[in-house]
Amino acid sequence: MAIHLTKESKILVQGMTGGEGMKHTRRMLAAGTNVVGGVNPRKAGRTVDFHDRPVPVFGCVAEGMDATGADVTVVFVPPAFTKAAVTEAADAGIGLAVVITEGVPVHDSVAFLDRARKRGTRVIGPNCPGLISPGQSGAGIIPADIAKPGRIGLVSKSGTLTYQLMYELRDIGFSTCVGIGGDPVVGTTHIDCLTAFQEDPETDLIVLIGEIGGDAEERAAAYIRDHVTKPVVGYIAGFTAPEGRTMGHAGAIVSGSSGTARAKQQALEAAGVRVGRTPTETARHVLAVLDSGA
Repeated sequence: MAIHLTKESKILVQGMTGGEGMKHTRRMLAAGTNVVGGVNPRKAGRTVDFHDRPVPVFGCVAEGMDATGADVTVVFVPPAFTKAAVTEAADAGIGLAVVITEGVPVHDSVAFLDRARKRGTRVIGPNCPGLISPGQSGAGIIPADIAKPGRIGLVSKSGTLTYQLMYELRDIGFSTCVGIGGDPVVGTTHIDCLTAFQEDPETDLIVLIGEIGGDAEERAAAYIRDHVTKPVVGYIAGFTAPEGRTMGHAGAIVSGSSGTARAKQQALEAAGVRVGRTPTETARHVLAVLDSGA
């Protein structure tokens, strides 16, 4: 099994005919992802050939869903148009919207996430690499060739660290890897993924990657303590980050003792989570837990 994305998922790509959309649609198709259509109202009715795989372009998400049965959309549109794109997808009733776009205004994110919640659409992102269930499907920009299928579930704020941990643990493999994004406001959270991995019978261990700023990791620690029975290994990026400076993601800013890597490490360890200080050390913790059968 996997969470949120399986080989049965049918994927639309909003912005497929743009530069980034074309590049990553090509990569998703090469990895076996079932991309069934693109969305661009100015190019509706056309077909784009990807290595002899024709993919139709629809004028809107609802049209694409009606024609193909799509249940996932991946959003590759500029920040100024992201709110409209996600709102359109939610109003069409799609089950999952994966928002890759970086630089989305926070007030736009708040608006489209509220709309999606009311319409029953799960949003991953914005400013995220998407998700991948190795050997089944990938929606977004996570490389498909750095890890095999396995029984580790991974949830991460950071795209780069998602790839790094996947590579470190490539010989063991993953059920699903989810990059939730590092903006101050995102759709799917650490806790949402912890819940899904806890319920997934083919996920044996969960890796949680966080970073400085906010309190998402502290809230995840409280949830793990009360609700998660599977072993969890964590990594927090930013132990050496200077106070008061945004680092990488818009949400990664420390003020005083709030949001520090050390505070997050302490909260997770108090909930029984082994926390590594580097990706390699985190991978060693995973191997130790699996070897011990804990």
